[in-house]
Amino acid sequence: MKTIFAVLASLLVAGAEAQDRSLDPLELQKARAEGLKKRAARVFYTKPFDLSGLPEYKPERKMSGTLRQWGSNYLADSMLEKFLEEGFHKHHPDVKFESNLGSTFIGMAGLYTKRADLAPMGRKPTWDELQAYQRVFATLPVEIMMATGSYDVAGWTFALVPFVNKDNPIAKLTLEQLDGIFGAERDGGWIGNEWDPGAARGPEKNIRTWGQLGLADDWAGQPIHVYAYNLNYHFPRDFAEKVMKGSNKWNEKLREYSNKTRTGVAADDKDFGTLLGAGEQMIAEVAKDPYGITYTGILYQNPGVKTVPLANNAAGPFIAPTIETIQARQYPLTREVYYYTNCAVGKQIDPLVREFLRFVLSREGQEAVQRDGKYLPLTAEAVREQLKKLDQAGTASKAAE
Repeated sequence: MKTIFAVLASLLVAGAEAQDRSLDPLELQKARAEGLKKRAARVFYTKPFDLSGLPEYKPERKMSGTLRQWGSNYLADSMLEKFLEEGFHKHHPDVKFESNLGSTFIGMAGLYTKRADLAPMGRKPTWDELQAYQRVFATLPVEIMMATGSYDVAGWTFALVPFVNKDNPIAKLTLEQLDGIFGAERDGGWIGNEWDPGAARGPEKNIRTWGQLGLADDWAGQPIHVYAYNLNYHFPRDFAEKVMKGSNKWNEKLREYSNKTRTGVAADDKDFGTLLGAGEQMIAEVAKDPYGITYTGILYQNPGVKTVPLANNAAGPFIAPTIETIQARQYPLTREVYYYTNCAVGKQIDPLVREFLRFVLSREGQEAVQRDGKYLPLTAEAVREQLKKLDQAGTASKAAE
């Protein structure tokens, strides 16, 4: 009888833990919102970056009218949207903003239902979003990078970083090696919504043991245990685009993780509130597993893991993730934040939208990004590239490349 009672007690404990660590999407949404409140007005980065190489904003003409925005909540959940609107109003006081900044998930829908003029998004559109847009407009949206993602702020498009156990002797990695570890043989990959057979590779490039990365002795024959975000999250899409040439084929033994609600923690006890992020869970697993590897944000690092410098290829340079290398866009897994807008082939972007984007890409606009202290301001080179895209918009159908 004692054994039966012990079993029943353990089941009750397990049931309580299962209830505490809820996977219910509405509970997760609530936990996420609690965490966002804690970070909304916080300035994470106070170091000023040199923005002297960015162009001064000079209005081409006085603007009026209403600019409708649908998209990322991270502009509204911080001070950034307020700063951008106030800065633009100094030059164009007659412009009004109508903003539905509830989530990146609604951005592209706002454009293709013609309810929005501009869609700020914390990631690139998915295949489905681009297909829907293309079905309506027979072209792709104009894509303008508006800021570099954060170094280590949860939610604000942080850079992706590979982590291994602290006792792992690996010293550096390339993107091709990460592809070999996390990816699998494939027939191609996606560039936006266009299939690219040139991204194909065979099984001989799979990396499944630490010895294939040059580790010797006891490490040589040990399997690589791969921990990663579940494939419905946007992190795998960003990772696959930068590492796996847009492929959706992953390591056959990949272990997937999802967000949970945290047990026994009040909403105000941690920076993440009651949300137990998948990144935190994966890092905990790799800290216990000498042969594990994962990728997530530097904000989740704990003493049981380490990261290593990354390079685009074996020739290098191998670059460590720091706030400086990410702002300078040197670190290979730096991410970006975008604006999307409509523009028919052979036509020009709406003048008000174009003028606002010119402002965002100016020194004054990027100073607003820096002042908010979460996303990182663009480099002068990145701004020149985006201004060139803005000038060329409408001249080709593939504007979202």
